[in-house]
Amino acid sequence: MPEQQPVTPADGPRSDAAPGSGIDVRFDVRFDVRFDVVGVGNALVDVISHADDRFIDTHELVKGSMTLVDTDRALQLYRALGSAVEMSGGSAANTMCGIASLGGRAAYIGKVSADDLGTVFGHDLRAVGVQFRPGRPDGDTPTGRCIIVVTPDAERTMNTYLGVSSLLCTDDIDEEAIAAGAVLYMEGYLYDRDEAKAAFRHAAQVAHRHGRLVSLTLSDSFCVDRHRTDFRALVADEVDLLFGNEHELVSLYEVATLDEAIERVQQDCQLAVVTVGARGCLVVTPDGVLHAPAEPVDKVLDTTGAGDLFAAGFLFGYTRSMSLAECARIGSIAAAEVISHVGPRPLVELQTLIS
Repeated sequence: MPEQQPVTPADGPRSDAAPGSGIDVRFDVRFDVRFDVVGVGNALVDVISHADDRFIDTHELVKGSMTLVDTDRALQLYRALGSAVEMSGGSAANTMCGIASLGGRAAYIGKVSADDLGTVFGHDLRAVGVQFRPGRPDGDTPTGRCIIVVTPDAERTMNTYLGVSSLLCTDDIDEEAIAAGAVLYMEGYLYDRDEAKAAFRHAAQVAHRHGRLVSLTLSDSFCVDRHRTDFRALVADEVDLLFGNEHELVSLYEVATLDEAIERVQQDCQLAVVTVGARGCLVVTPDGVLHAPAEPVDKVLDTTGAGDLFAAGFLFGYTRSMSLAECARIGSIAAAEVISHVGPRPLVELQTLIS
């Protein structure tokens, strides 16, 4: 990893050791920033419609599952839905919306087409205060979408078409935006194609060249299983701050226990944040591990977006020179809000919950 001085848009140097933790991570401001976090990831539109089981049977959907579909199938289902709610989605985009909801400044780099859903995606992000930096359109490939059919029993059946979002490449990376952000945040879900891997490397190098912090979310154990070697090289070479859950981290290092995985990530990253479900999270530095509890929730209705919003809260605190314990607390508050209702984005302004 290049020698550097990671930065924060706060007003000066910080020491964010948690009392008694033995952890001391210091960051200094070197350049002005316009964004707290700049995200790079899939640009998908969630298309949500209510239908009965006859729709599921007629279109031969696998109820309650998530299935990847091709262009023809996506367009067929989209036309068959009738009325639907369309809203921007995608893991890293959820995180950027969370940062905006907390009162932070976020920008997002993702690839859409010049079609109706591409317009929806950009409008939704801008409406909540996230600056959208779309990549270049790619021929006739439509904007990616997740078609979600909700049946009367509240089951969600999802058919995901990645579309043009998966074609993001180095030319789509807005270097000016990355240079203007204190933290670069990249989404592991996007890491399938070689062109996307090159784009991640390029974005990280641009960020480091401007003294910025590079973060990555592992996204999913299946992503880690597919790209373990490339992920480990990226983490060791370019990533300063790694987000993942305990299963993803164990899979990344192919070890038997979380403790072994923590020992390995301590050698690779300045900082790793590992969520452990209802037990909260572990904040890992080369000097120690801090356990932070989860925020209590009366009833969990939908865990979709929990990790995305946790990362939003942690990064919001981190870019404001808060202690690691406080960063984790804000992350837990944001995650608790989103799992208390259906949908991957907050229904209230998160900044009202953290004061």
